[in-house]
Amino acid sequence: MSATVFPTGVTIYNPEKCWGGYTILQAAERGALLIDMNGAEVRMWEGLHGFPNKMLPGGYVMGSLGERNPKYGNQDNTDLVQVDWDGNIVWKFDKAEFIEDPGEEPQWMARQHHDYQREGNTVGYYVPGMEPRTDGGTTLVLSHKNVRVPEISDKLLLDDVIYEVDWDGDILWEWKVSDHFEELGFDAIARNLMYRDPNYYTGFGKSHIAGDWVHTNSMSVLGPNKWYDAGDKRFHPDN
Repeated sequence: MSATVFPTGVTIYNPEKCWGGYTILQAAERGALLIDMNGAEVRMWEGLHGFPNKMLPGGYVMGSLGERNPKYGNQDNTDLVQVDWDGNIVWKFDKAEFIEDPGEEPQWMARQHHDYQREGNTVGYYVPGMEPRTDGGTTLVLSHKNVRVPEISDKLLLDDVIYEVDWDGDILWEWKVSDHFEELGFDAIARNLMYRDPNYYTGFGKSHIAGDWVHTNSMSVLGPNKWYDAGDKRFHPDN
């Protein structure tokens, strides 16, 4: 007989083997939830979605305020924001693409998904001496962009793009994966398969389909590293 009662909350906690601290997680349909080591709620930012949420020094949190209708986009967040402890927006980026989906209110969207990185920290979690900036600096944002590239496929592609965004929410630089197709090293067999089916699917009730040909889940600048220190300029910390 299958189980019908499941434990919830913190089920295992050995203080002698855990580093004390807090965990932020995305509570679906509610918002960003901060808990302590015993699972007690410390703070809930209602309506602050996250893909993912990230804490910044000073009680700031990053996330998004909305998601695009999945009929027309795949995991597209409408924006990327930084809020303070009280939920006030102190930074926002959404000016990547003006979207006019059928039956939806036209709006600017970031189309952010999976990852982003604030200047000052290259790994996305706490590292001594690498604090992310909270009142300035740039932010790397991983987003989507629909493109047509005949060399890859005759079908519409869902491309991944990295934006470098300043404190005013303006794009300073962008990098699309499809622009570097020839550098990725696909052989003839892989190119043939990708051309015919660039991960083309019809999930989530979509009516607007594109081939999710790359599906990037993470990105970051390299940061300080031993290879650059040894003289290999390819591994510049800002690359």
